Amino acid sequence: MRRPLVQALLIASLVLAFDQWTKRWASGMLAGHPPIRVLGSFAQLSYTRNSGVAFGLGAGTHFPYWLFSVAASVAIVVLLVRRPRQGPVRRVALSLVLGGALGNLIDRVTTGEVVDFILLSWRRWQFPVFNAADSAVTVGVVMFALAWSGTGPGATRGDPHAGASGQDDARRGAAGPVPGVGAGRPLA
Repeated sequence: MRRPLVQALLIASLVLAFDQWTKRWASGMLAGHPPIRVLGSFAQLSYTRNSGVAFGLGAGTHFPYWLFSVAASVAIVVLLVRRPRQGPVRRVALSLVLGGALGNLIDRVTTGEVVDFILLSWRRWQFPVFNAADSAVTVGVVMFALAWSGTGPGATRGDPHAGASGQDDARRGAAGPVPGVGAGRPLA
């Protein structure tokens, strides 16, 4: 197995293990108890179970939401196998999403619900309760989007599938400026 794929799977495994450990802890320590304030009323630990998708959307319906986790996991593994030279930021981003998707998949398959326990609020605004897997997926998606768009750390120019391997555009075969036109001027 290639080293980048092994690294990606290791990161995903660590996310998965941390997510499952925190959910087990929350189920044992928080269930049936009032919320625990961590940072005043801004951050609290509050046990709940979610039968819907992210942020409780679709809760109470009988849609098999675990299919989303399976589809995301398969797509990420295929992407990592077929494009092993993802840049390190993209590889970490995909690993975070994979670990989080698998963490919530385990909950959905075993109990039909996901354990959520992190509650953030500000004044009268309250963010839906979430868990470590949700955090990993969110951070991973944002990281991947920023790297893909070329605006975030680790973003590469040129081929969006090329990794941050230290090669410049010319060595990767990217075209340079059109002769006689100059860089930065329109072709037409």
